[in-house]
Amino acid sequence: MQAMSVQQPWAFAIARGGKSVANQSFPTAYRGPLLIHASMRVDLKACDSPLVQAAGWDPRDPLATIGAVIAVAELDDVCSAAVRGASCECGPWADSASHHWLLSGIRALPRPIVALGRTDLWQPTPTLLKEVETMFATAALHNAN
Repeated sequence: MQAMSVQQPWAFAIARGGKSVANQSFPTAYRGPLLIHASMRVDLKACDSPLVQAAGWDPRDPLATIGAVIAVAELDDVCSAAVRGASCECGPWADSASHHWLLSGIRALPRPIVALGRTDLWQPTPTLLKEVETMFATAALHNAN
């Protein structure tokens, strides 16, 4: 499993609001499970974006935190058409001139897990992975009862 750090409120929009495209400055050959980490930076202008507002942005929500893993997703594909100046069908979340990392199966964590991130794709520690796994298992157990 890999991880990526995303500025708020974009990380929140992935975790809670149906944002299935992560705009990145670089492509990746990696496909598979991906932790979504809310970086320590906040894109303040984006907080007023109609897309972010429609995603339910609420700075009081625990998943609006910074410096923590807040979700897990599958990285299915990367569309680089916009970088080449071509059109793509990646939807309203896709920025022009960015590589679009296409996400699916997004699951918000029941609560954030504080962790240090990085600016590129990064390898989470075994301890962090175990904590995520335990959190989902515990939540599933509680939901079953």
